Parts: sequence; C-alpha cells; structure tokens
Amino acid sequence: MADTVASGLGDEKEKETEDKEKGKEKEKQAQDIKTGSEKLNSTPEITETLGFYERKVNQERKRSLSDLSLLRFISTELTRGYFLEHNEAKYTERRERVYTCMRIPRELEKLMLFGFCLCLDAFLYVFTLLPLRAVLALIRLITLPCCGLNGTRLLQPAQVCDVLKGFIMVICYFMMHYVDYSMMYHLIRGQSVIKLYIIYNMLEVADRLFSSFGQDILDALYWTATEPKEKRRAHIGVIPHFFMAVLYVFLHAILIMVQATTLNVAFNSHNKSLLTIMMSNNFVEIKGSVFKKFEKNNLFQMSNSDIKERFTSYVLLLIVCLRNMEQFSWNPDHLWVLFPDVCMVIASEIVVDVVKHAFITKFNDITADVYSEYRASLAFDLVSSRQKNAYTDYSDSVSRRMGFIPLPLAVILTRVVTSSVKVQGSLAFVCVLLFYLGLITLKVLNSIVLLGKSCLYVKEAKMEEKLIQTPPATTPGKPSNKSKNKFRAPPGIPTNNSLSASITSQPVHQSESTSPLLPNSNSDQFLTTPDAEEKDITQDGSELKHRASKKDLLDIDRFTICGNRID
Repeated sequence: MADTVASGLGDEKEKETEDKEKGKEKEKQAQDIKTGSEKLNSTPEITETLGFYERKVNQERKRSLSDLSLLRFISTELTRGYFLEHNEAKYTERRERVYTCMRIPRELEKLMLFGFCLCLDAFLYVFTLLPLRAVLALIRLITLPCCGLNGTRLLQPAQVCDVLKGFIMVICYFMMHYVDYSMMYHLIRGQSVIKLYIIYNMLEVADRLFSSFGQDILDALYWTATEPKEKRRAHIGVIPHFFMAVLYVFLHAILIMVQATTLNVAFNSHNKSLLTIMMSNNFVEIKGSVFKKFEKNNLFQMSNSDIKERFTSYVLLLIVCLRNMEQFSWNPDHLWVLFPDVCMVIASEIVVDVVKHAFITKFNDITADVYSEYRASLAFDLVSSRQKNAYTDYSDSVSRRMGFIPLPLAVILTRVVTSSVKVQGSLAFVCVLLFYLGLITLKVLNSIVLLGKSCLYVKEAKMEEKLIQTPPATTPGKPSNKSKNKFRAPPGIPTNNSLSASITSQPVHQSESTSPLLPNSNSDQFLTTPDAEEKDITQDGSELKHRASKKDLLDIDRFTICGNRID
C-alpha cells in the first residue's frame, strides 16, 4: 500500500516537472517570436494576432466588408466633392483658350477684309491707273527727244516698268484670242468626276508654283531694264527677259482659264457631285495644316496665302457667272439659279479658314492679337510704298507678300469680259467710258480708305518711327559698331510731323552722294513684331544675339508662298 502511494506521488511530481518544462518551452518560444519580430522591425501586434486579437481583426474585417454595400457606394458617388481652385492655373488657361477660339473669327476676318482690299487695290490698278501711266510714259518717250534731253534720262525707272507691264498685258491679251474657250469647256466636261477632281487639285498646286516663280521673273525683267548700264549693248539683255515674262503671263493666264472652266463645269453639272467634291477638298486642307507645328511667321505666311486664295476664288466665280450669263442671253433669272452655289462656295471658304486658324492658334498657344500684328505689317508695306524714297511699287510689294500677281488674272478677266459683252453703237461706248470712270473712282476711294487705315494701324503698332529711320552705312559682311544706338534721321529725311506729306509725294531721283542715306529695304530692315521691339537700347551682347535670331514678319516675302513651309 505504501508503495502504491509513493509511486502516485512520484507520478504527480513527474507531471509537475513536465508541466514546468512545457511552460518554460512556451515562454522561450514566445520570447523567440518577440525577439524575431523586433529584428524584423514589426509592430508588437504581430505577436498578439497569434491569440485573442486575431479573432478581433477578423471581426473588424467582416464588419468593414459589410459596410461596402451598393447603397453606400451610390450615396458616396452622389455626395463626394472636389475643388477646382486647387488647380486654378490650369483651368484659367483652358478658359483663355476658349476665349481665344471665340475671338479668332472676328480677328481673322478683319485681317482677311484688309488683305482683300489690298489685293483689290492692286488688281484695280492694272485696269485704271496703269494704262494711263503707260500712255503718259510713251508720250514722254516720244516728245522728250524733240524738246532736248539736257542730260536727263528718257524715262524714269517707274515709267519703264509701267511701259513693260503695258506691253505684256497687250501682247498676252491678243495671244489669248488663239485659245478656244468653248473647246476647252467641252473637253473638260467629257471627263469623269474623279479625273476632274484630280485635275483641279493639280491646277491649285501649279497655280502656287507659278505665283512663286512668276514674281521673280517679273522682278528680274524690271531690274534688268532699269539698272544703270555703261554700254548700250547691255540693254540687249532686256529682250530675253521680256519674252520670258510674256511666256510666263500667258501660261499662267491659261492655267487660270482651265481653273475657271473646271469650276464652270462643276456649276453646270446636273447632280452637283463635282462641286461637292471640290468643296470637300477645302476641308482636307484642315487635316494638312491643323496638326502641324506653326510659329508666328509661318502663320503669317499661311494667312497671306489664304487672302490670295480667297480673292482668286472670287474672281473665278465672277468669270463663271459671266460665262453662264452669256450662254443664257443675260437672263437675270438664271443669276438666281447660280446664287445658291456661289454662296455655298464662299461659305465653305470662310468656314474652312476660321476652323483652320482657330485650331492652329489653339494647338500652338498663339493669341488672337497676332492678327493685329499681321495687319500692321501689311499696312506698313502700303505706307512705305507711298513714301518719297520708295524702292518698289505697291502692287509689286503685294505680289511679293501674298504671292498675288494681278497681271495673269487681269489678262484672263479682260479676255472673258470682251468676249462676253459686245460693244456696238455710240451708247455702248458711253457706257464703257462711264464704267471705266466708275472703276477709277472705286480705285481712288479704296486707296484713300486703305491709306488712312494703314496709317492708323502703323501708329497703333508704334511703328511710325521706322518709316523715317535709315540704317547706318556698313560694309557688307561686317556688323556696324553703332548697332546698339538708335538710328537718327538725317537732315534730308522728313520727321514725324511731315509723315502724311511724305506719303503722298512722288519719288525723286537723288544723286549718288546721298545714296547711302536711302534705305535699301524698309520692310527688311526696320519692321519687327511688337513683341520683338527694342525695349532697352543698352543691352548686353547675349540679348542682342537672341533678338537677332528672331525673324521679322516682313521677311516672309523671301520665302516661297507656294506652301506652308515649316522651319
């Protein structure tokens, strides 16, 4: 009995020792876990999740999942908010872009209207004042040898250019009589719609190429005829240049006639499919221009091209209406049949130009005020050509600026008018004389309004001082040491108070001793954009170098106008 009790006590002691060892092992495991967690930089909550707290975390997760109900999501979406003022600069910029796009149509049409009047003035000059100036030059050429030369020139350079223009117009007009318009019309009408669409696109490209190279041919002729020559045999070089200019004007006039004929076929087609395709071609222009990078100078170049294109389109529409009215014996009812198509073509031109310029200014961060700068640049050309010491005629400056050459267009319009309108009887001649006097009146009024507006635009752009400044005389290839100083007008140059008098005065031939005082090119030397104007004369060399790298708006005439070249 005693042995059984002793063995029971021994078993209890062994169980107690085993329980103590197990307790020690658990404490060691807990301590090891704690030290491991500290080494891993973990929070003390990791040890707690092994026991009671693990169930607590699971309960919180289940509670959070129960909160994500559909009603709570909808209520959150309906009541959540945000604050736009946290990104104020971004939204202000977006609002300014919208305002700029809304201002583009108005500013663009102001520029287009001013440019259209400039083209109209140069175009009317060919019909009104150029014949009179050419006749006066021929009278001087005939009568001056009888009165004695007295060491003077037979003709002034401007008179020589007027006589050459007159001869080119007359010769090309008679050459156009050998071109049969009716045969050309039926030949084009027999082609398919796709062929005519391709032909019209090719004619547009050819017209830009002719306009780009044609003015260079005419300028070469004018300079060859008027440059000082020591030997008389040197004047023979005028003959090939003259024939080259006649050939150019004749070919360009034929090109414009084919364009007008194609447009006439589109107007007279039964289903108007060709006219629709030709109008849709204008919208293709948006795709080719909007997604390109444009700077101010490139946009100015494209704006000038759009002005020339719009004016040419109006003249082509006039030719189409004249030809159609002739075929219907000048029935006024047929004019109302053509009127919707004419309005549709004009509206498509305006819409395409507005959309194109709006998105170009938006994508390139160009403000709408840039069109006022373009208008001031065109106005400066007009005012500078009216000065006493002008270096070119106004119509030639418009040709260089916009690529608009009025001679071929005037030849074809004269040919169409004379073939469409029959002048018979004394009353008809009186009507022709009254019509000519009306054209002269329109030319004079248009010139007066343009000159007044141009002077206003030049003053608003603060460029009137550039009209009376002269560049310093420097040797070619070497910069002037006085480039940092303001130009001072010499005593012979009129001041600001006599600006209006110098604009309307005639050019005077000066001697060689005063030739360094004359500006070679006002538009190339002086006119800059308003943001590129000199604000501080005594700037350091780095700023002058940076300013010199900017191109003037008036240097665009040095580039080709046949396409939107991106530098």
